[in-house]
Amino acid sequence: QVQLVESGGGLVQAGGSLRLSCVASGRIFSINAMGWYRQAPGNQRELVASITSGGSTNYVDSVKGRFTISRDNAKNTVYLQMDSLKPENTAVYYCNAEIVVDVFTLVRRNYWGQGTQVTVSS
Repeated sequence: QVQLVESGGGLVQAGGSLRLSCVASGRIFSINAMGWYRQAPGNQRELVASITSGGSTNYVDSVKGRFTISRDNAKNTVYLQMDSLKPENTAVYYCNAEIVVDVFTLVRRNYWGQGTQVTVSS
C-alpha cells in the first residue's frame, strides 16, 4: 500500500557525481524521518544519511562534505546528492522512510525501497 521507488543510480568515474531520488506513494498521512542506506557486497547495510521532517540532517562521517540529503515534503521525495564519489562508495543504495499510515491511530510503519546500484570506477 506504500511504495518507495528509487532512481538515479548508475556507473560513474571516481570524482564524479550522482543524484539519487526516492518517491513515496500510496496510503500516506505524513512522513517522519527519511534516509539513505547502502550495502556493499559482504558488508552489512549501513546508514549513509538521514533527514527529519523538519529538515535536520545526519551523515556518516565518511560522506560528510561530499553527500547532501534533502527532501521535498510536497512531493514525498528524498534526494541524495553525491559528489566527489570514490570507488569505496560502490554499493546498492536503499531509501527508507517512517510513514504515518493512519490519520486516526497515527500508526507508523517503516518502509524500504528496492535499491539502486551505484558503481564508482577508479
